[in-house]
Amino acid sequence: MSDLGALSVIFDLDGTLVDSEPNYYEASRLTLAEHGVPGFTWADHESYVGISTLETVTLWRERYGLSASVDELLDAMNRRYLGLARTGTRAYPEMRKFVELLAAEGVPTAVASGSSLEAIDAILAGTGLDAYLRTVVSADDVTRGKPAPDIFLEAARRLGTDPADCVVLEDAAPGAAAAHAAGMRCIAIPYVAAQADAPGFATAALLLRGGQTEFTAQSAYAWLRAAAPAC
Repeated sequence: MSDLGALSVIFDLDGTLVDSEPNYYEASRLTLAEHGVPGFTWADHESYVGISTLETVTLWRERYGLSASVDELLDAMNRRYLGLARTGTRAYPEMRKFVELLAAEGVPTAVASGSSLEAIDAILAGTGLDAYLRTVVSADDVTRGKPAPDIFLEAARRLGTDPADCVVLEDAAPGAAAAHAAGMRCIAIPYVAAQADAPGFATAALLLRGGQTEFTAQSAYAWLRAAAPAC
């Protein structure tokens, strides 16, 4: 057993392991423009960070009065996003080091993301993280998305781990809230620094208000080691 005892680590993908939000923004901008909504800005996009693509396009229909169906919008978004994801998605260097460190120590890990399984697989393969992160739960595997706890509880079930022994890494407030609802501790690394005071982050066991600029593999591992005896 590793220095972390029975702990398992569950990663959100977008904005946590990899900087995929620019790709989601571009796919969103193009999809909305195609359906008669020009001028979608990065500030607009930030309000959708942390929720699933399905929930995003559902909100678009209501907000912009779109005539296209949810399925049509979802297909258009996934098609555009996959094209961008395959051509280049950057893994955060310290997150890659952290994943490799956990793997070397034999710590069970999983990915739990609101993206489609196809998108998750494309990114993990493109970054090489699929060599370490083999347990994957997508939005397609659960009924309710974050902030509901379903996706994290399913990840724990697949790992064969008690939820109380899981630590989640998340960049968005809905994900931090989902981790808390699942009975898990959360290391929160806000993708949008201005959202660090969002209520969902208040439940995080560790909040790195500066986001990825404050995260290091060694400090995260040291925190887990300190937290392990309490599990």
